[in-house]
Amino acid sequence: MRVGIRITATGVALVAALAAIRCGGSKPTAPSPTAPTEPPGTIPNPNPSPTPSVPRTFVGAGDIAWCGLGADQTARLVDAIPGEVFTAGDNAYMDGSYKNFMDCYQPTWGRFVDRTRPTPGNHEYDTDSLARGYYSYFGVRANQVTEGYYSYDVGDWHIIALNSALPNGVGFGGAQLSWLQAELTTNKAKCTAAIWHHPLFSSGPNGPQRYAKPVWDLLYRFDVDLIINGHDHLYERFGPQNPDGQRDPVRGIRQFTVGTGGAQLYAFNPSPSPNSEVRISQWGVMRLTLSSTSYDWQFVPVSGGGDSGHENCH
Repeated sequence: MRVGIRITATGVALVAALAAIRCGGSKPTAPSPTAPTEPPGTIPNPNPSPTPSVPRTFVGAGDIAWCGLGADQTARLVDAIPGEVFTAGDNAYMDGSYKNFMDCYQPTWGRFVDRTRPTPGNHEYDTDSLARGYYSYFGVRANQVTEGYYSYDVGDWHIIALNSALPNGVGFGGAQLSWLQAELTTNKAKCTAAIWHHPLFSSGPNGPQRYAKPVWDLLYRFDVDLIINGHDHLYERFGPQNPDGQRDPVRGIRQFTVGTGGAQLYAFNPSPSPNSEVRISQWGVMRLTLSSTSYDWQFVPVSGGGDSGHENCH
C-alpha cells in the first residue's frame, strides 16, 4: 500500500454527532454477514473477482431514484457500461421505504442489482431509524450485520463502503472509525477507494460536512487514493488535497461528488470551494477504470460535456 492519492475485522454499531441533514468482482473482506432469513428483495452474493491485474470497470452515482426524474436516463447509461456498480447513498426518494425502492429504484437501477455494491444516505433513514427498506431491498449486499459499512475488492483495488448516515443522519462515530482503522491497518492493496454519502468538501448548497473530517484523517494517514460521495445533487471534482483542504499533489486524496443519479439537480454556490477543479450540474454516472497502479475517471452525463482524467495511485 502506498503513501499518496488513495481516493474486514468485526462489524459494530456506531454513533456520532451531527444533526440529520437532508439531501436533497468482488469478494467481501469485511466480516461476512450471517445468513439471515432473506427478506423480499434479498439478492445473492456477487461473483468472485476474476484474475487480478486485469483493469476493471467500476460505475455508479448517488442520489438516484426519484420517480419521474432522471434515474431512467442514468440507468440507460449504465446499461452500456459493464462491471461492478456502486451507489453513493440516497438510492430511493423521498424516503428509503421498501415501496419507494420498488416503485422508483427497481424499474431503473434495479436491473443492475446483481452487480451492485450499495451505500446508504440520509434518505434511507427518513422512513425509520433502522433503514428497513434499504436493507430489505439490497439484502446481504447491504451488509446489515455491520450496519452498512464493509469492504470488498474490485480487481486489484480495495474498496471501503462507509455509512455516514448512522443513526438517522448523525453519521460517523467511534465504532465505525475503529473498524475503519483496523481495516486500513490490514489493507495490503496499493490502490484503495472509499465511498460514502456526505462529502467533507463541496461547492453545493448542502455545503461541507465537517463531521466527515475524522474519516478523512484516517484515510489520509493510510494513503487512500480516491473518495466518492453524493448528497449534493451535482458533479464536482477536487484536486488532491489533505483533510484540511490544502492542496497536496504528493499524498493528497482526490474527492469526487457524484450526486447525479437522477434526483432533482442543484446549482453550485457562487464561490467554489478551494481546490474544486470541475463542476457540472447534470444527471450522469461516473465510470472508473481501475488498474493495478492507477485509475482513469470519466463523468458520463446524459447530455452535454463530461469530465475525464488519469491518476496514479500513491
